[in-house]
Amino acid sequence: MISQQEYQSRRNQLAHKLPQGSVALIPAAHEIIRNGDAHYRFRQDSNFYYLTGFNEPDALLVLIAGVENQSILFNRLRNPAEEQWTGKRLGQDGAVSELGMQAAFPISSVEEELPKLLNGKSAIYYAFACNPEIEKTITNTLKTLKNQVRRGVKAPDQLCDLGPILGEMRLFKSEAELELMRRAASISVKAHEQAMRRCKHLEHEYQLEAELIYEFSRHGCRSVAYDPIVGCGENACVLHYTENSKPLHRGSLVLIDAGGEYENYAADITRTFPINGAFSPEQRSIYELVLKAQKAGIAAVKPGLPWNKIQEIMVRILTEGLCSLGILNGDIEELIAKEAYKPFYMHNSGHWLGLDVHDSGLYKINGEWRALEPGMVLTVEPGLYISANIPGVEERWWGIGVRIEDDVAVTKTGHEVLTAALPVEIHEIEALMRD
Repeated sequence: MISQQEYQSRRNQLAHKLPQGSVALIPAAHEIIRNGDAHYRFRQDSNFYYLTGFNEPDALLVLIAGVENQSILFNRLRNPAEEQWTGKRLGQDGAVSELGMQAAFPISSVEEELPKLLNGKSAIYYAFACNPEIEKTITNTLKTLKNQVRRGVKAPDQLCDLGPILGEMRLFKSEAELELMRRAASISVKAHEQAMRRCKHLEHEYQLEAELIYEFSRHGCRSVAYDPIVGCGENACVLHYTENSKPLHRGSLVLIDAGGEYENYAADITRTFPINGAFSPEQRSIYELVLKAQKAGIAAVKPGLPWNKIQEIMVRILTEGLCSLGILNGDIEELIAKEAYKPFYMHNSGHWLGLDVHDSGLYKINGEWRALEPGMVLTVEPGLYISANIPGVEERWWGIGVRIEDDVAVTKTGHEVLTAALPVEIHEIEALMRD
């Protein structure tokens, strides 16, 4: 659990990064209609949640940078009749007493109150191209202020992108955040183990997906971090396959890429295993090659390592391995230079992880790949995908898709694999599937 003191500290930290006299506007998410009058399950905007820990829709955080920083919240009014149907609301008094805001107003009063808060301020910071509603609110507010210039009112004359500033803050996880991510990882490990155990008893990809979602939910991950990928055989060669409707064919591999979300923090795990519980010689060869690349990639993670070095390490191992198996032929350096591995491995080594499964934060700074630092969390996920009918590839390799993915936190002395408890060695997987 993240304390309100930590959320307040984040708001102060952000305010100190902004010029005095500027204002940051961070909107909450809206509820979205699914069909009829039924909504999708609400999920808070990650930036807003990072700064408030507040999980209601239709709110706006106003952060004023000055000698004394101010946090002001616009949120929904208390309404006993509506709360009877949809649950208790925090209201304006609660925003001050429970969230530590300096002031709070009803969200319905934004057009009236926001011009007062922005009068005389120098700049508005918000995340560009993320929320059309906030852009409309800003436009209307500026119009209101400019219409009052003759009365001595001054509108902000700069619009600045808040995204990079807030993204860099979110990139470095506190110990409280890491604890939530460890919990998300632990629950997700249980879900993947259950899928491995149950696979031989099931007939369709969606039944494996159901096992995952059941385990997520019953251990406290009320949502998935992203739509699960459950791909059998050739479907495992489709990177973001989420149809999950095809039969589970004995003798094929199934690739599961799935992670639970715990208190809005994501896990992201991929495992690939044989539906019948035993790897064929070809499946074993590809799996061992991907695992070798992943182990080397994870082993390299430490402070100071440039981001792209993980990919370089894994590409070399995968290219050498494909040559050893006769799938590629030629000089290793030339094959890497011309990216001959791309038909089989077409993505990068991983991504940042946190409140979003593809979390915020830059990968390059001033055009250079950034070095890893303590507090960052990333995935390491090499793969090989041998789709049917690739020219020059023997048929015995067709339909083998393997990805192995784990979540790794950078520590002061190296790294911590948050998902290390999940079996990854062939003998471990086959033993688990025999249980």
